[in-house]
Amino acid sequence: SRRRRIVDSPSSPAEEPLVPYNDDEDDERRVLDHSGRAEEVGRRVETEEEDDDDDDDDDPYGRGSILDKSNRQVEVRRDCPYLDTVNRQVLDFDFERFCSVSLSNLNVYACLVCGKYYQGRGKKSHAYTHSLEAGHHVYINLRTEKVYCLPDGYEINDPSLDDIRYVLNPRFSREQVEQLDKNKQWSRALDGSDYLPGMVGLNNIQKTDFVNVTIQSLMRVTPLRNFFLIPENYQHCRSQLVHRFGELTRKIWHARNFKGQVSPHEFLQAVMKASKKRFRIGVQSEPVEFMSWLLNTLHADLRTSKKSSSIIHKCFQGELEVVKETQNKAISERKEGGGEHNGALKIMDGATENNNSGTETYRMPFLMLGLDLPEPPLFKDVMEKNIIPQVPLFNILKKFDGETVTTTVRPPARMKYRVTRLPQYLIVHMHRFTKNNFFREKNPTLVNFPVKNLELKDYIPLPAPTKGNEKLRSKYDLIANIVHDGKPDEGFYRVFVQRKSEELWYEMQDLHVSETLPQMVALSEAYMQIYEQQQ
Repeated sequence: SRRRRIVDSPSSPAEEPLVPYNDDEDDERRVLDHSGRAEEVGRRVETEEEDDDDDDDDDPYGRGSILDKSNRQVEVRRDCPYLDTVNRQVLDFDFERFCSVSLSNLNVYACLVCGKYYQGRGKKSHAYTHSLEAGHHVYINLRTEKVYCLPDGYEINDPSLDDIRYVLNPRFSREQVEQLDKNKQWSRALDGSDYLPGMVGLNNIQKTDFVNVTIQSLMRVTPLRNFFLIPENYQHCRSQLVHRFGELTRKIWHARNFKGQVSPHEFLQAVMKASKKRFRIGVQSEPVEFMSWLLNTLHADLRTSKKSSSIIHKCFQGELEVVKETQNKAISERKEGGGEHNGALKIMDGATENNNSGTETYRMPFLMLGLDLPEPPLFKDVMEKNIIPQVPLFNILKKFDGETVTTTVRPPARMKYRVTRLPQYLIVHMHRFTKNNFFREKNPTLVNFPVKNLELKDYIPLPAPTKGNEKLRSKYDLIANIVHDGKPDEGFYRVFVQRKSEELWYEMQDLHVSETLPQMVALSEAYMQIYEQQQ
């Protein structure tokens, strides 16, 4: 190889060891340039290569090297002297991947010594400058997960960095996903604290507790979680929101995190963009509105055609039969306007008209059911205290028995609802907040509900199963309960969730996660609940 270098080029690469050597192209070029002598040289080099199999001339360093995209050769080394400067305590991959100098999101590297993000690794790039100024030499590419040493420019191939790659982009095999609900093991963060995968706190960035409680409760829906843990399931989807939700799901359930909490920062940015700032950091919103928007948007982004279903509808979609009684004037107005009822799926079962009123029956799908609470008492009792009324869940579920009449003001109508198909996961929410011209009021009524074995068929008429041998599944268990504490405009949200592997209940409020008793779950001011159908 030494002889070859001397023969081949007048300015030998031995003087410039940083310019890697590409033999095939050079040989061909030389054959074209100097006909006779160079051909001989080319032949001589080839025969030398055949003789000496061990001499790997693709790799002048003898340590293994690869070509990067721009055909520069990148040396791969295992013996980097700077690996002990990597500081895992400062690494946080939850935030947006932007260069901290240029604010560009292209080709971003994280400095593994100080945790900051910089762009590029060429000689004029911010990462290269940082490596010279600060003396920080180890960088990871946030997209390809390759680790480089700057300013030297070689790639580091060392298995000790795999834990950082797992935190940057958590991965789950299908077998691991199947075992998640059986895992009772705690994980340990770098600071020595213990955490449960799937039960990690979420950072409240600024009044984003309404997002946190929604995410924590959706993480208990097993098919939804399993779908988002494996990115191959939604590879076809171009929506940023879907991919960010998947990333967040994987981070929450990952057992090898460096810290026992997650910041949903990138997900919130995707939410702000997708909702056109309807939901944004720093402005409190209602979880029920966010849940409804999130489920509908995820469904629209995931489905491949207008009529196809998605994991969202498979989990949460049920069907209602609505009987609507309206005044004749309203009916004629709507016929002229040709208005659709909330874009609902209409299956007209028949419309009858009397002299002054008309009735129409149609079916519509639902993702959640809204329950009306009774009005709280206006007057104080003898002890000068407002009595907090209590109501059983079954009383307010009667809205869906097909007989109870619910009146709507705009447009004026009398509605009756009956459930014709139950979903696998039933989301119910209590209308706690009412707005009038002056202020927002909160209804403090406590709802008494069972944590296990909610039997719906005793309280609302349910359709017989379509297949003869199929059993009607109408028993549900609570898996998540969102609660609102405090005044209507100043309060905050927390959530009670169940951990499947041990059937224990945990209370979660942003970063705070603590075990609690099932009895405490039932004593709270329930705002929104998710029930799982017993199989």
